[in-house]
Amino acid sequence: MKHGDEWATKTANTKRVTKVFDTQQAAVVAGRTQAIHNGAELTIQNKHGQFREKNSYGNDPKNVKG
Repeated sequence: MKHGDEWATKTANTKRVTKVFDTQQAAVVAGRTQAIHNGAELTIQNKHGQFREKNSYGNDPKNVKG
């Protein structure tokens, strides 16, 4: 997520950011590592705050067709 002139990671349902980074790429790498470790979903925002990508790293339903 955009955090002033920087980028940050934030855990869902919390008000404070977890960590701040100079680039979006660094924030995405850290966020992906955190999501994999926690078996959570990673949601990536663009610089305008719109969601551009979602990836789930656990807790997926087992019987999904498609």
